[in-house]
Amino acid sequence: MKARDWQRFMDAQRRGHGKIVFSVTELANVADTSLHALNVELGRLLRQGVLVRYARGKYGLPGGVPPEELVPAMDSHAYLTGAYALCRHNLITQIPAEITCFTNRRHNKSRVRTTPVGRFAFVCVSRRVYSEPTGSVLAGAEQALCDFVYLLRRRGLRPESVVTFRNLDKVRPSRRMLNRYPASVRNSVLALLAGPGRVARAP
Repeated sequence: MKARDWQRFMDAQRRGHGKIVFSVTELANVADTSLHALNVELGRLLRQGVLVRYARGKYGLPGGVPPEELVPAMDSHAYLTGAYALCRHNLITQIPAEITCFTNRRHNKSRVRTTPVGRFAFVCVSRRVYSEPTGSVLAGAEQALCDFVYLLRRRGLRPESVVTFRNLDKVRPSRRMLNRYPASVRNSVLALLAGPGRVARAP
């Protein structure tokens, strides 16, 4: 396939199906060629700037690939949470330098991955804390806040010393959600939501 044919195919997939990241196997099937021949062609397309390698064995057109699309390609059990999700929900003012993902799989040496989209950190958490959001790879506001506090408490840090919060009056984590975390995390979350000088109470 010529470069313009690849561009047309991927543009059509984006418009028709919202698909923007493709595996090597998918691309080989489209090109009706062997993996070896495809790898040679991919090398040429990468040098020409037609395609971008977003992760191991995952390719797409340059630009326009949000973390939500890339995370499942790197770990199908991972979801976006922590500071990145808080920023997406407009609950902190800072844009995080690292995109936090919770997973129930161990990544060992590949725990932190640098991609054209940004730097991803995969954190393997316990079965109790791990809770994949329904119908999304982005944790909701309440879960993201609890996860963020959980991470910082593990590092011995206070959340309010790391970021500037806003719109916390809109966050209402349930007792069931809070009970997934250690007592220190629950108390810290409730204190944040109560605000300075107010008594923290679970909903």
